[in-house]
Amino acid sequence: MDWLGDNAWAAWLSVAAALGVAELFSLDLVLLMLAVGAMAGMVAGLLAAPVVVQVLVAAAASIAMLTLVRPSMVKRLHGGPELRLGHQELVGRQAEVLQELSGLTTGRIMLAGEEWSAKPYDETLTIAPGETVEVLQIRGATAYVHPVPRLES
Repeated sequence: MDWLGDNAWAAWLSVAAALGVAELFSLDLVLLMLAVGAMAGMVAGLLAAPVVVQVLVAAAASIAMLTLVRPSMVKRLHGGPELRLGHQELVGRQAEVLQELSGLTTGRIMLAGEEWSAKPYDETLTIAPGETVEVLQIRGATAYVHPVPRLES
């Protein structure tokens, strides 16, 4: 028992290794967070802290890892890129006006190499041919656009 008291860090290291190996089978990141807590307990053991302090440090580090680090890691690992399919992929892209657009008349734009019917998103605007617009929304087969401001020199 005297050896264990003098080398508590080795016990903490063993616990951390066992939890790390078990994490390889569970893959839910809980055991990994507990392994980090055990590593913190090992550091406390290396600093010759009493066993009670080692346990408290390990518990505090484990709880901190479970509440602060694990949620963001799970979100990052389980969340994929935002997928935009179909017409929604065109929202945010720029297009060239082919026919005048106004709130009263539907015009035409060249968007991603295709001709689309379009209206201004703000119905009070009139957009002349040749202007560059940004697609804000697509409803059915009509793109609702807004002019892109130009830098005048």
